[in-house]
This record gives sequence, C-alpha cells and structure tokens, in this order.
Amino acid sequence: MKNEKKKKIITICFIVFLIIIVFLFCYFYMVKNSKIGNNKSSQEMVDDILNIKTYGALIEVDVKSNKNENKYIIKQKYEGENKNSQEVLEPSNIKGVKITKTNGELKLENTNLNLVSIFENYEYLSENNLDLDTFISDYKENDNSKYTENQEQIIMKTTSKNDLKINKSLYINKKTGKVEKLEIEDANKKTAVNILYKEIEVKSK
Repeated sequence: MKNEKKKKIITICFIVFLIIIVFLFCYFYMVKNSKIGNNKSSQEMVDDILNIKTYGALIEVDVKSNKNENKYIIKQKYEGENKNSQEVLEPSNIKGVKITKTNGELKLENTNLNLVSIFENYEYLSENNLDLDTFISDYKENDNSKYTENQEQIIMKTTSKNDLKINKSLYINKKTGKVEKLEIEDANKKTAVNILYKEIEVKSK
C-alpha cells in the first residue's frame, strides 16, 4: 500500500511538473511573438514605417521662411500609391480646401476661394513633401538614408530625390512605434517645415 501511495504521489508531482513546464513554454513563446511598441527592435520599427500600406493622420504644420511663417492643421489620408488627399482645417481663411491626388492627377476643391492666392501664400499645400509616403519613397531610393536613435526616439534621415538640397528627418517614438514629427529643411536653411503628428493610424503591408 505504501508503495502504491508513493507511486501515486510521484505520478501527480510529475504531471504537475509537466503542466508547469508547458505553461512556462507557452508564456515565453507568446511574449516572444507579441512584439508591439517597445518590444520591437529599432530596425523592425523602421521597417514598419517603410512598409506602410495606408494611413490617416491629423498634422500640425509650421512653415518658416525668410519672408514669412505660416501655420495650419491638415487632415491627411493615404490609400496607396495612386490615391491620397489632404484637407485644410486651419487657418479659417482656407478651411475646407482639399487637395486630392489620384493616379498622378492633382485636384483642388473649394472653388469659393481664390485659388491663385492659396498657391502664392501656401505653396507647400500642393507639394508632396508634406506627405509621409513621399518621405518613405525618398528614404528607400536614397543610398545615403540612415537612422540614428536616442533613449526615446528613432530618427530616420534622408534627402529629397527631386532636390538633394532638401533634408528630411522623421522621428519615431520607441515606446509606441508611432511617428511623432517630420522636419524638412533646405541646405541653406531658407525654409524649414515642422510637421507634428497629433494623430496617426497606419496599416503596414
């Protein structure tokens, strides 16, 4: 009887031990494969940005030049290489202006405003440099593109493929993996564009 009881105890202990081992294995496997935010490496976060499929963003843009300074808030939507749009929410004098690019064609909506005046005073509205997908394209096609990092951010740096004098820096939060800021500056520092991503939702390939 004693031997049988001893065998039962050993068997139960062995089963409990196996359950613990299986539980620990499953736990560490899930942790290893649930790489979100700061669980991802810097290179993985950079790759996520470079492989964005679609995104929607609310951005705050500050454009400084030798002549003046313009600030506005824009809602952006990128639905692939052939379709993207941005709508001005502020300032009030050009609120509602929407620029849509479809298959390489640019369409500007809101005919109630003087379109010539818009392009004179807000030339960057019609340029691709404000688009995150343009930065991604520049980064991929420039052999000198690189990224650095500090404790809180990853900084992706490149130059415009259409104008090598334009330098661009994209800041990514290392904890969340989300884009925070895009800085654009020409070599002579005559024009500086700072874009803050107040909201952004992305879908990667």
